[in-house]
Amino acid sequence: MLFFDTYALIEIISGNENYKPYLDKKVITTKLNLMELYYFLLREKSKEKAEYYYIFYLPACAPVTDDIIKAAMQFKLEYRKRDLSYTDSLGYVIAKDLGIKFLTGDEQFRSLPNVEFVK
Repeated sequence: MLFFDTYALIEIISGNENYKPYLDKKVITTKLNLMELYYFLLREKSKEKAEYYYIFYLPACAPVTDDIIKAAMQFKLEYRKRDLSYTDSLGYVIAKDLGIKFLTGDEQFRSLPNVEFVK
């Protein structure tokens, strides 16, 4: 089980071979990641693809609690020089809270602990 950020979801949908080993892993994400994915697919593909993948990944969404929001903003503040997004900060803290790795290819996370970095 891994937390898949939007970058990872896009790479999987796009068929990036480097993400092939993760196809059989249990996906954890958030509705905010699905929001980003939906927008990307609307812009780059079609509304039909955006709808399909939104529904497909919806059961994998972890709740975003008040405590997670606060911890994520503390994390974002701590790493403010990296200019992390709110969504990525939430995902990273959720992954840490669940004791799982944060799967991404986002350069801003390359050297952070608890990250499975794949380009």
